[in-house]
Amino acid sequence: MGFKQIKSESVVQQIIDAFTEEITNGELRPGDKIPTESELAEKFGVGRNSVREAVKILVYMGVLEIRRAEGTFVCEGFQECMIDPMVFGIILDNSKDGTNLIELREVMEAGVIQLAMKNADEQEFKDLARKLNLLRTEIDFGIENIENIFEADNEFHSQISRMGHNPLVTKLEDVVRVLTYAMRYQTVKNMIETGRGDELFEAHAELMKILQSKNTTGLNEAVRKTYFDQVSHN
Repeated sequence: MGFKQIKSESVVQQIIDAFTEEITNGELRPGDKIPTESELAEKFGVGRNSVREAVKILVYMGVLEIRRAEGTFVCEGFQECMIDPMVFGIILDNSKDGTNLIELREVMEAGVIQLAMKNADEQEFKDLARKLNLLRTEIDFGIENIENIFEADNEFHSQISRMGHNPLVTKLEDVVRVLTYAMRYQTVKNMIETGRGDELFEAHAELMKILQSKNTTGLNEAVRKTYFDQVSHN
């Protein structure tokens, strides 16, 4: 490893950046053991406290892991905690009217559907059809059934996400769905309470048709239709 000495302010961030560079260029690989705290301090030309703090942050982010009595290693594979900083960034940066979050949701859902078009098998399409039928059934129970309707809506979209066979995308999609929980629930509630249950179902049926056709024409518009009274944008 050829770590460069740290020369200016924001020492902890620069140590983190140095690790990022080493991992990106292949000098550090998943499973590699990193030098000790003292060795890193000497290599970087900084104090041990700065190294210790940077390592703590990288452990929290899921980049490094500490193994008792063995040392500190570069993590192997995706760690769910890697998502946490991004989640907080989205929450803190989100516009007051929710536009940024809705745009993120649209991009994610359109991408997830395209992955499902590419990777899903026949059985998974049958499972999705059952999820759609369940949504229809729950809607037919009416205004007293909003919780179950919302859950059926969630299950429909989660099934599409799984059909893409990409665990990283599925995790990111899950994060977006958590972040948009309140606005999605309110949408379903409003649709049912105003007698627009059929419209809610048809919007999901249209997504199913597009998936089955494996034709992306009109995909973004179809995704946007499922937002109904949420913030509109071009």
